[in-house]
Amino acid sequence: MKRATAQVILPCLAALACLGADEPKPPSERSVTVRGIYGGVPRQILDRGETLADYGINAIWVGSGGLRAEDIVAMREQGVRVFAEFNTMHVASFVNDHPDAAPIGPDGRPSPPPEGWQGVCPTHPDYRANRMVEFRRVLREFEIDGIWLDYHHAHASWERDTPLLPDTCFCDRCLDQFQRDTGLELPEAPTAERSAILLGPMSEPWVQWRCDVFTDWVREFRSIRDETRPDALLGTFHCPWSDSDYTNALRNKLAIDLKAQAPLFDVLSPMPYHARFGHADDLAWISRQTAWLGEYLGISGDPDARLVIWPIVQLSDWGESVSPEDVVEVLDHGTRSPSTGVMVFAWSGLQRDWAKVEQLGAFYRKLSGEAPESK
Repeated sequence: MKRATAQVILPCLAALACLGADEPKPPSERSVTVRGIYGGVPRQILDRGETLADYGINAIWVGSGGLRAEDIVAMREQGVRVFAEFNTMHVASFVNDHPDAAPIGPDGRPSPPPEGWQGVCPTHPDYRANRMVEFRRVLREFEIDGIWLDYHHAHASWERDTPLLPDTCFCDRCLDQFQRDTGLELPEAPTAERSAILLGPMSEPWVQWRCDVFTDWVREFRSIRDETRPDALLGTFHCPWSDSDYTNALRNKLAIDLKAQAPLFDVLSPMPYHARFGHADDLAWISRQTAWLGEYLGISGDPDARLVIWPIVQLSDWGESVSPEDVVEVLDHGTRSPSTGVMVFAWSGLQRDWAKVEQLGAFYRKLSGEAPESK
């Protein structure tokens, strides 16, 4: 590595400190209380005659449709918390049965699902009712420790190196509600003309209104959680971009208003999948994104704070591969402050490469304060 002058080094160090990327603490000294696996019960560990504690795992995330009471009991016996993942805006079967729920593009036609990621119109009343009923059922029937919203954003495919972010939804229902809620009037004209106005001179109120619609969904989810299982955490899996990525597409395209939604959640779980998103050679991107989120929302990394950050990081292959040699560095960046918890994506792929599982276990045991050799 080339030597740099002090005039170069000092400003760089100051900039890193401002981003929360200063010299990290050793894993055993970090305030990381949650060490999780996403993708269901890791039965392969149990089949080996081992416990999840042998790998430092103390939490799992299961799709809400795959929850089983007996699994929750078994995990509790191992001291493992069980969290559910709940699909909010991506139930493609509903759109198949209710074509009027398809998001409408600027041309007035249904917007094709980018890469098969079928979103749903956020103002469709029957769809919203369907999701709220199911959300309440999951919380009522299963003694879970928390529930995470997933795909809670506008119709898009952003989980890739080059995101596909169509503009939606311009159905008559959305446009009528926009006018009622904002007091602004659109001309009686074809959808293409009205959408041009919303994407042009009315873009600011249009973007804000879309964000408000998605935030209102979160508000209702929160209310149901409070009524049904108030001790369960409410979390969200969300896009890891900052407000400067893709011209603030987080807000302008996906309709995610983090500052409005944050007071309604207990845990934020950004998804910095470094390999999938084109950062396979820059693992520090993971901790930079988490540091930005903490700075943006004023989250310091106190595990007892009202709102905390538990990122989900990529260890299984999706897009580019993740090597066993990268596991420790990925987890290192995923657990740097302000993170106070972490989970890995995803057990379905991870279980096929036990070298990665061993590396995961060693790091998780360090986080727990247990020496890896004790396994």
